[in-house]
Amino acid sequence: MRIGMVGLGRMGANMARRLSRGGHEVVAWDRSPEAARALEGQGPVAAATLEALVARLEPPRAVWVMVPAGAPTEETVLHLGERLSAGDVVVDGGNSYFKDDVRRARRLAGKGVHYVDVGTSGGVWGLERGYALMIGGPAEAVRRLEPVFRTLAPGRGKVEPTPAREKRAGTAEEGWLHCGPSGAGHFVKMVHNGIEYGLMQAFAEGFDILRNAASSALPEEHRYRLDLGDVAEVWRRGSVVSSWLLDLAAAALAEDPDLAGYGGRVEDSGEGRWTLQAAMEESVPADVIAASLFARFRSRQDHTFAEKLLSALRKQFGGHVERPPAG
Repeated sequence: MRIGMVGLGRMGANMARRLSRGGHEVVAWDRSPEAARALEGQGPVAAATLEALVARLEPPRAVWVMVPAGAPTEETVLHLGERLSAGDVVVDGGNSYFKDDVRRARRLAGKGVHYVDVGTSGGVWGLERGYALMIGGPAEAVRRLEPVFRTLAPGRGKVEPTPAREKRAGTAEEGWLHCGPSGAGHFVKMVHNGIEYGLMQAFAEGFDILRNAASSALPEEHRYRLDLGDVAEVWRRGSVVSSWLLDLAAAALAEDPDLAGYGGRVEDSGEGRWTLQAAMEESVPADVIAASLFARFRSRQDHTFAEKLLSALRKQFGGHVERPPAG
């Protein structure tokens, strides 16, 4: 199908490439002309303006927005809403706050324009691996976009179905899921990212303990000089903590054993805070996620090896680069 892609950053550009490879016609636009030019010859067709992008799509149109959450997404969605017609669909594939989705969906519905929120996980690796998609919005619009979701998602691949799920119908095994009405997709992705905070923090702290096993504060007979890259590698093979995050930790330690290229200042992009806010509204204890978020706050004042590993993991899976210290 033909689809517009607005925002050609790390993920947006790769999603446009993956859709083109999957046989879709992609009309792409970004505020930066250089970002659009970088896709030349790779399938997507660049539009000079957002208005030109809309004009090149045939009704009912579908436009996928991949810009930073907050004001950039708000402005883009409202700008598109003024130019689209009844039956068209706006897809927000960024990391928007789910309550903003509910409000935007209600506003666009006044024009008959559908709003679909898609929590998208896969980072800079999604071009080849595919993206896990968590979707919210009206069933009619989601059904129409199924070809797009199937192309972006990883598919069943070599992952065996979970026991007792063999006879269940649905798309979860393909890597995409219609979670519910407006906001549901980003709500599920928000909690996903909150869990991610906790998992990353556990790995970071564990490797910091391993690294400090050689501390002079310990009795000589209790000191161990461990190769952290080798430890990560052996854990990747048969261990109960084996995971993609561990794979990325092993890659970071293989490239830079001391993580000297990282200062350890770890940013948070909002989802951890929102997850805790939801936990408080639901009266659900979330000790680990809270601690992992506060550890990121602390990292901006005092950096440990654990924070360096956190920063390395963020760069490995999402291309996030540490912000230089102020002043």
